[in-house]
Amino acid sequence: MSSMYPRTKELSRTRKSLSDSPPSSPSPTAKNFRHDRASRLDSGGGDSRAEPLGRTSSYTRRETRLAALNKHEDDTSSRDYKKMYEDALAENDKLKSRLDDSKQELTKIRTQLDKVTQKQDRLSERSTVLESEKREKQALEKRVTDMEEELKEAARVRNFRCGYQP
Repeated sequence: MSSMYPRTKELSRTRKSLSDSPPSSPSPTAKNFRHDRASRLDSGGGDSRAEPLGRTSSYTRRETRLAALNKHEDDTSSRDYKKMYEDALAENDKLKSRLDDSKQELTKIRTQLDKVTQKQDRLSERSTVLESEKREKQALEKRVTDMEEELKEAARVRNFRCGYQP
């Protein structure tokens, strides 16, 4: 009676179950169907005893090939990572040396700036002192001239009192 079921109904059930799964990851049953179909095609439809041998040999060949590819990828990727790590270390060393050089140059520039600042402070102090000394000198010169005039005046007054006329 199973032959009484219409075939379309079974297909619609399988289609529905296949369409429920996402297209990028087929269901395990669909994978098995494909695998069986591919293995039957690989075996050439020959003897049933030859079929497992063909599958086994294709599996071992495939596994060997994948292992070799993975090993090669691992070797190249580990070499690449090692080379990248060494390159990064070398670049870090270069950058550290440049940073040290920059720090030393900065220290030199700061000391030079401090020296120039101190020199300017001294010069400004000197100029202030010089200006005050100039004022004092002018004041003293004025006082000396005033005293000289007073002396001359005092000498004239004394001479006038004494009756001496030059």
